Amino acid sequence: MTRPVILWFRRDLRLADHAALYHAIKTNAPILPVFVFDTTILSQLSKEDRRVTFIWESCLQLHEALIKQGSKLHILQGDPRTCIPEFAQAVGATAVFCNRDYEPAAIERDQAVAEQLSTFDCLLCDFKDQVIFEKDEVLTQAGKPYTVFTPYKNAWLKKVTPFYLRAYPSKPNTGQLAKVTGYDWMPLEALGFEPQPLATKNVFSGEDGAEKLWQDFIHRLPFYHQTRDFPSIKGPSYLSIHLRFGTVSIRQLANFAMHDSSSGANTWLSELIWRDFYHQILWHFPHVVHSSFKAEYQNLAFPNNQAWLDAWKKGETGYPIVDAAMRQLSQSGYMHNRLRMVAASFLVKDLLVDWRLGEAWFAEQLLDFDLAANSGGWQWSASTGCDAQPYFRIFNPISQSEKFDAEGKFIRRYVPELANLSNKWIHAPWLADRQTLEIAGVTLGKNYPKPIVDHATQREAALALFKIAKG
Repeated sequence: MTRPVILWFRRDLRLADHAALYHAIKTNAPILPVFVFDTTILSQLSKEDRRVTFIWESCLQLHEALIKQGSKLHILQGDPRTCIPEFAQAVGATAVFCNRDYEPAAIERDQAVAEQLSTFDCLLCDFKDQVIFEKDEVLTQAGKPYTVFTPYKNAWLKKVTPFYLRAYPSKPNTGQLAKVTGYDWMPLEALGFEPQPLATKNVFSGEDGAEKLWQDFIHRLPFYHQTRDFPSIKGPSYLSIHLRFGTVSIRQLANFAMHDSSSGANTWLSELIWRDFYHQILWHFPHVVHSSFKAEYQNLAFPNNQAWLDAWKKGETGYPIVDAAMRQLSQSGYMHNRLRMVAASFLVKDLLVDWRLGEAWFAEQLLDFDLAANSGGWQWSASTGCDAQPYFRIFNPISQSEKFDAEGKFIRRYVPELANLSNKWIHAPWLADRQTLEIAGVTLGKNYPKPIVDHATQREAALALFKIAKG
C-alpha cells in the first residue's frame, strides 16, 4: 500500500492555484489535507476574534469541497510542532507539503516540525506561494536587499515574467486524495470561540468570498487610482483579508493587473508589489518585528501618554477623521488604507506614542492583519522604517480630512454626533462658533471631545524628538 503525503494548509486556504498541492499531486501518493488550529496563537486571542470565524468558515468551505472528492479536511487542535509530527507518524506519511511562511515565529515553528519529522524519515517540503518574489530573489546589483520601495519596484517589474505569474494546475486526479469515512466537523464553539457575523460587515469567507469580491472589483479596477484614497466611496478591492489567509492567489491578481493597461491597474499592481517588498524586508531584517528598522530611531523618547493612547483607541481624540477611522476599525475589523496612514501618523507624530503600541493595537483589531505589512506600514508612518522621512511625513489630520472626505460622509457614518455640522466645520468642529455648534447639537467636551492636542504644537515636538535622536 502506497504511503500517503500530508498537505498542511496554513495561510493558503484554497484549492485553486496552490503550489504545495500541485507538488503533492506530482508524488502520485494519496494526499491527506490537514489544518491545525494552533493553540499557541489562539490562546492569546479574544473569544470574539473575527479572524477565527473567517478561518473556520474558510476551512469549512475547503472541507465541503474535499468531501465532493471523497476526502475531507482533517482538523487538528494544538501546537503544530507536536501535532503535525504525531499525525504524520500515525498515518505513516512520507512527507508533509506546505507553503512557506516568512514570519520569524513561523520559520522557527517549521524548523522544529522538520526536525521532529526527520526522526521517522518524513520530510517537510515547503514552496513559495504567498508572494511573487521571496527572500533574495530581487536584490540590488551589489547583491544586497532593497530598502527603498521605488528601486525595488523597478527591479521587480524588470524581473517578472509569465513564468512567475503562471497558475499551478492543482486539481487532483480522481482518487488522488486519500479516501476517508466520516465527515464530521468541529463546531467553532469547540475551539472556545464565539461565531462572529462577518457577512453583515461585507466580509465573505473562503474561496467563494474571494471570488465574489474579485468579480466586483474587476469592474472598478480601471478607476482604482481615482477612488482608492476616499474612504466614503467603494474604491479598494477589499481583498486584503483574502490575501492574508490565501483564499485567493497572489499570482492570479498580479497576472491580471500586469495585463490590464489601465491607470487603475498600474496603481493597484504597485500595492501588490508593496506587499512583496514588506515580506522581503521581514525576511532580511526580522528585527523589524519589535525594533526600528533605522537604528538611530530605536530609542526615541516617546512620552507615551496612556490617556492619549486610550482616547486614540476609542476614537475620542477630538479629531473627527482620526476618530472615524478608529471607530471603523473597532466596529468592523477593517480600516481604509489612507486612514491607516492618517491614524498612525497622528498617534506617533501628534500624540508622541511609540509606534509599537499602535502596531500592537492594529494587530489585535485588524481582520487582515499581516505582520510584514503591519510592521512595514507602521514604521513607514512613524518614520522609523524604510525610506524614513520624519520632516515630510507628518500628516495634518484636518487637511487630510478636507481632501479625502470633503463632504464629511465617512465622518458622519462613524461619528454620528457630528452629523448635523456643515461640510465646512465637520473636519475641525472646535473652530466653529458656539451658535453653529448649538444648532448642530454639538457640545464639545460633552457629546464630542475637544481636541486632546494641538496639531501645530505637536508637530514641532515630534520634529524635535527626531532631531534629538539623530544627534
